[in-house]
Amino acid sequence: MNCNQILIGIDFGTSGARAIAITPDRQIQSSVSLPFDRAASQDWATTWKMTLFSLLQEIPLALRQNAQAIAINGTSSTVLICDDRGDPLDQPILYNDDRGKAVLDQVKAIAPANHTVISATSSFAKLLWWVEAQIKTTGSSYFLHQADWLAFLLHGKLGVSDYHNALKLGYDVEMLRYPDWLTSLTLPFQLPEVLLPGTAIAPVLPAIGAALGLPEACQICAGTTDSIAAFLASSAQIPGEAVTSLGSTLVLKLLSRTRVDAPQYGIYSHRLESHRLESDRSGVLWLVGGASNTGGAVLRQFFSEAELKTLSQQINPIQPSPLDYYPLLEPGERFPINDPSLQPRLSPRPDDPVDFLHGLLESMAWIEAEGYRLLQQLGATDLTTVYTAGGGAQNSAWTEIRSRHLQIPVMRSPQTEAAYGSALLALRSQQPIC
Repeated sequence: MNCNQILIGIDFGTSGARAIAITPDRQIQSSVSLPFDRAASQDWATTWKMTLFSLLQEIPLALRQNAQAIAINGTSSTVLICDDRGDPLDQPILYNDDRGKAVLDQVKAIAPANHTVISATSSFAKLLWWVEAQIKTTGSSYFLHQADWLAFLLHGKLGVSDYHNALKLGYDVEMLRYPDWLTSLTLPFQLPEVLLPGTAIAPVLPAIGAALGLPEACQICAGTTDSIAAFLASSAQIPGEAVTSLGSTLVLKLLSRTRVDAPQYGIYSHRLESHRLESDRSGVLWLVGGASNTGGAVLRQFFSEAELKTLSQQINPIQPSPLDYYPLLEPGERFPINDPSLQPRLSPRPDDPVDFLHGLLESMAWIEAEGYRLLQQLGATDLTTVYTAGGGAQNSAWTEIRSRHLQIPVMRSPQTEAAYGSALLALRSQQPIC
């Protein structure tokens, strides 16, 4: 590949979408974003389609004309059903929609005990909900994830997914096939063919390419989920390295040689082909993850962004806080403590807001450290380094407090945008596997 060639990564998040164009040496040439414009007359699928094409047109034409590959990520377990033309048969079901609780007993009766799909928000639960709803179908009908359908709009091949999105549908990421308990079901929708994330599926449709200024040879690739794309954007590549996302919640992802699944803690493992990680050629690695309900949403309940910045600068991060909190917005925690009735612990509250914030940050650092300890106790590779993504990554006092609890280096990820991770997938689709 030459330096004029461009790889495009697209991230569809919860409130908008972003596209990043990079060169083969991973240098960002363009970064554009658009919020979702969902008027009352629109549905989500229409909004996504309009956003996709508008977003690509925001990238400078000179870059689009040199695009070699495009990869798209979407929110995990955001799904839709469509006919053989790709037209949606019903409104998409979003990642956090828990209507699947109506069929959760069926899910438990079909799937093995403690399987990842046993959740009201899993792709499989949403599939069964549609089966029960008896949506009218004609001819061939398809079950797709958000990223699958968006890629279809560009390459025109229905029924193609990736094994990151397909994990919560029930796809066996160890054996690389659908399990018998899933294929034995009589379903009104075709399950997608599942590919390695980043695999080139087909070149862009000629009419779409012409309209968007994309070359005929531009390949559209199998995508991934937004959280995996964010991990790929970080510098973590070696087993033992991890990424903590300090957003509204606290999300941990540890790269491991060993697969760990513990649904009772919300812990599951994504497969990563290590030959696509430059520093490891040994085979398969696993991205072991868990999420706590603590995080930035709790901090924003008490402090503005300006206050967080000002007060954090007054904290002595070397000195542990004596306050013992468990910061939650509402009762209930799953990881690293599995207790749906766990009460928030936010008292006593000192008069000095610096002391209060110190106690909150100290407690969240303890929760993070407990989370990584649990992942390792369950068999994940020993933790060596933590990269930080999300808004909290900019808080240097919090970083020092976390490093003290973890007793390992903690650093900010050089790249934190999920769209950048998808661009890396597009880049890898153009590189031979050796």
